[in-house]
Amino acid sequence: MSIHGTVHRYGNDVDTDVIIPARYLNTSRSEELAAHCMEDIDPSFPQRVNKGDVIVAGENFGCGSSREHAPLAIKACGVSLVIAKTFARIFYRNAINIGLAILECPQAAEEIKAGDVVSCDLDSGVIVDETTGKSYRAQPFPPFIRRIIEAGGLLNSLKQETGRNK
Repeated sequence: MSIHGTVHRYGNDVDTDVIIPARYLNTSRSEELAAHCMEDIDPSFPQRVNKGDVIVAGENFGCGSSREHAPLAIKACGVSLVIAKTFARIFYRNAINIGLAILECPQAAEEIKAGDVVSCDLDSGVIVDETTGKSYRAQPFPPFIRRIIEAGGLLNSLKQETGRNK
């Protein structure tokens, strides 16, 4: 699975209340979540993000409340990948469950700048900053997690698996 997009850069400890403010948790409609994603720290983000773009962040991305709305909002905006130094554990699992690709790569998270164009091969874990030409290596997902992400989330993956076993 290959990803290609422009980078939107954030710092450390981006919590789920910032990713999707609590005042919007009364909906699970993806368009509504996308319209308000990151608005408290980056009001223009929903208007600037394009399908396939990438978020690069520091440590502890997705900390705070264990709301599935946070990765849903990011994915609904069109973001195809989040690269961070580290992720909060529950955000990491929620992202996989809804089919949002995420990679921990401290060096890439430190060096890739906002506006850079990056590509990533999720099968190998290789991230290339096409703006600078520099390559980074993240730990690739095991095959079963890649299948979940490629299927668009855990439920879709289970449906596909069930259909194959009939």
